[in-house]
Amino acid sequence: MTDATDDHAAAGRERLAALRAGGKPALARALAAIEATGDDAETVALLDAAFADPKAHVVGMTGPPGVGKSTLAAALIGALRKRGESVGVIAVDPSSKRRGGALLGDRTRILHDPEDAGLYVRSMAARNELGGLAALTMPALVLMRALFDRVLVETVGVGQSETTIGEVADTVVFAAQPASGDSLQFMKAGIVEVPHIAVVTKADMGGPAERAARELEAALAMAEPEEDDWEIQVRLVAAAEGRGIDELVADLDRHRTAVGDGLATRRRAQAGGWLERRLHDLYGRRGLAELRAEGERLAEPTDRPFAAYAELSARLEAKVRSSQSGTRGETTAVSA
Repeated sequence: MTDATDDHAAAGRERLAALRAGGKPALARALAAIEATGDDAETVALLDAAFADPKAHVVGMTGPPGVGKSTLAAALIGALRKRGESVGVIAVDPSSKRRGGALLGDRTRILHDPEDAGLYVRSMAARNELGGLAALTMPALVLMRALFDRVLVETVGVGQSETTIGEVADTVVFAAQPASGDSLQFMKAGIVEVPHIAVVTKADMGGPAERAARELEAALAMAEPEEDDWEIQVRLVAAAEGRGIDELVADLDRHRTAVGDGLATRRRAQAGGWLERRLHDLYGRRGLAELRAEGERLAEPTDRPFAAYAELSARLEAKVRSSQSGTRGETTAVSA
């Protein structure tokens, strides 16, 4: 590594150590800084340090609106905290058209003790993102992954486009509810190819819940498993009663073990994919084409995604400014 890279890494490790010692107030400030100035040198160094030193197992939770994801998340939090695990939660909500912020605020819908030092819940607005996540989900997830034993990411619940969760989480839980046709609709949308564990909520409904579980098993049997040695699990849960939650936690543990040494490789690949998507969102296909023409190999596994994003976005911004300056010069010449 160069001296600059060494300095970047050392500064990031120092900031990460301070964050770990600072508790929830320090985390809240760090997340606010990511949202305000996500590409400044200090924030980039912190994020790359967090990426290099993960601690948590990341569980993505997706499914249609009204399926009970928040109730399920609350039940999981209770079970994990009872085991002594610290838990971070990223809850992505619809955006307020007036203010742009999170509309529903899962910090209020997910029942939790705000005085619990081992639990932190952060709501994020989806804004115009269509994959069920917010643009800031990945950096926030990476930061929280370095601090907690388990991180839960709950998608916005917008409908049939929520496949992005599979590109950031270690284990994906898909929730469907009885008598809704969710399993068939989401089989058509391709979302059943994403989860590692599927749950039918509201199991206290009895027969309809059991039928939904059978439909879901049939739909999932058509999906190609991500890991050859992992069979997608289907669970019946009644989160409000705590039924099926211990079994779901056991499934999460088993999947984490099944991934094993491959988890680091998956996360590096996820980081490369995030880098390409983020640059595409901001600069479009033309921007990516210009980078590739300069020899950049995007969407490949990377260990320093945030430094790479800062450097590449700065390069593209310079091109944009140069192009705009040239256009203004041509206009002035024509006017003269």
